[in-house]
Amino acid sequence: MAGIRLKREQEETVKITKRTTLKPLLFEVAWEVCNQVGGIYTVIRSKVPSMVEEWGENYCLIGPYFPQTASIEFERIDEDESIFSRVAQNLRNQGIDAFYGRWLVTGNPNIILVDFQQALSKIDQLKFDLWANHKISTLNSEPLVSSVIAFGSMVKSYITAFVSAKPKNQECIVHFHEWMASSALLDLKKENVNVSTVFTTHATMLGRYIAGNRDDFYEKLSTFNWENEAKFYGIEAQAGIERLSAQYCNVLTTVSEVTARECEVFYGRTCDLILPNGLNITRFAATHEFQNLHLKYKQKINQFVMGHFFQSYSWDLDNTLYFFTSGRYEYKNKGYDLTLEALKRLNFKIVQSGLDITVVMFIITRNPVFSIDPQVLQSRAVMEEIEETCKSIEKEVGEHLFHASASNEDTTMPDLNQFVSEYWRLRLRRTIQTWKTKTLPRTVTHILKEKDDIVRFFEQTNLQNHQQDRVKFVYHPDFISATNPLFGLEYSHFVRGCHLGIFPSYYEPWGYTPLECIVRGIPTVTSDLSGFGDYIQGLMADHENMGIYVVNRKDQNFNKAADQLAEILFKFVTLSRRERIMQRNRVENISDIFDWTNLRSYYDTAHDLALKKRGR
Repeated sequence: MAGIRLKREQEETVKITKRTTLKPLLFEVAWEVCNQVGGIYTVIRSKVPSMVEEWGENYCLIGPYFPQTASIEFERIDEDESIFSRVAQNLRNQGIDAFYGRWLVTGNPNIILVDFQQALSKIDQLKFDLWANHKISTLNSEPLVSSVIAFGSMVKSYITAFVSAKPKNQECIVHFHEWMASSALLDLKKENVNVSTVFTTHATMLGRYIAGNRDDFYEKLSTFNWENEAKFYGIEAQAGIERLSAQYCNVLTTVSEVTARECEVFYGRTCDLILPNGLNITRFAATHEFQNLHLKYKQKINQFVMGHFFQSYSWDLDNTLYFFTSGRYEYKNKGYDLTLEALKRLNFKIVQSGLDITVVMFIITRNPVFSIDPQVLQSRAVMEEIEETCKSIEKEVGEHLFHASASNEDTTMPDLNQFVSEYWRLRLRRTIQTWKTKTLPRTVTHILKEKDDIVRFFEQTNLQNHQQDRVKFVYHPDFISATNPLFGLEYSHFVRGCHLGIFPSYYEPWGYTPLECIVRGIPTVTSDLSGFGDYIQGLMADHENMGIYVVNRKDQNFNKAADQLAEILFKFVTLSRRERIMQRNRVENISDIFDWTNLRSYYDTAHDLALKKRGR
């Protein structure tokens, strides 16, 4: 009997062990899940393969349902036996539109999309509840706040239903990204729903607003009163949701030490962990073909430059460097002001030195426009007509040359002009005459709805693409894509064709744009006020030798920072072609450091800590 009792006890022990070692379930909730509206989309999407590798089918994302994007990236699956699908089906039976499926990105993860439009019908009640339960005012808030609150109410419904349906001995972690996804966190906390929560702020609302309007943001950071500033900028609801999310979550995280300092001031809580951003490097890997790809896509940019500038004057494209900056239009925060000032000084340096080098600076940022400038389109179209005419002449000459060479005993090179018909001579002459103009090349490719600070800078400094200027400007106030009639390139291909990316931000919690350069083997400039720049300085002492230049904006005023950036750019243009190729090699070689397979461990730590804190 004693032996049987012992065997039963051992079996029970095994059962208990199995129960307690069930792997937890992880949700990541973000407004940008299956919804490309900002940099967080890149964070979430690029991290998916690494998260699926770690969590498998225990991983699921939650985002808002937008029919247009869902039709492209979302594969809805109704007939599925997974717990994620069953909970969604049960909610739909109750009239709550939650859809289960797969996100059609690398990793193919579980995904839940909730149609918050139906919740907007009761938005007044939801706003009242937000005030009654959490004292967050939504008076005079922007329309986005209503959408966010409605989305949050549905996320809360799904998570609550899921916790009731899951195995009792399986823990659940919910990781919220940004205030737009985290209003659900507030009610989950109030109702004591049994989940462990992580909140990641990728940028504080107040930081973004204040930094964009004050030059002494970092010097005065510790003196700001969050409530007063939120009222002043009219973002009480956004800042209130963000602050309470940070205080209520089990684990508070952000993306850099730079932003962590803001969290202490604006949230009244110290961050538990820093979660640096990475990329799925395999998506960008060129299997050591990056140099060939650079040359290939540079030729495409050459075509644009010829069409845009050579109508007025020309120069040697073999002695031309392509610089670019891109990102959200925040003139000061993104460092566009510093970039333009440094390029003005670079132009002077190159002219004074007599260097035979030309820099074309591309500024890629979306701003409201009426259309592409007709003159820019016409110039491009006429240049393409010249190209087609030249191809026809080339074909005609080739045919006659072959016939003459095969039938002529004379081994001397014949006069090729005699092989071109009068029709094609006349057509080429007329097309060139139509194309050439004395007007200056446009600095802006589109007709803007309103003159902005970039255009004003061009006017005030007379940087209008004069022939004698060694730095030329192309301000493209729209995204670059393969369907773009001016470039005909994907943005990623455009980046590969450039020589240097410039992003000396004043306010940038992380900064994906320089990282996107690195993984494509392109040197880049960042600043020590960006999370990425701050991270790089702590990671490697010889970052400049590796092709990552960091402008000091913490300890220098604007004028000195502009001088430093101008000197960095001048040093770069004086590199030999061989030195630039070697630098691109070094940049490409360090890109693996930023792969999510290496950086996911920071997220693993955050999720483990959330479980421990919840269990206390």
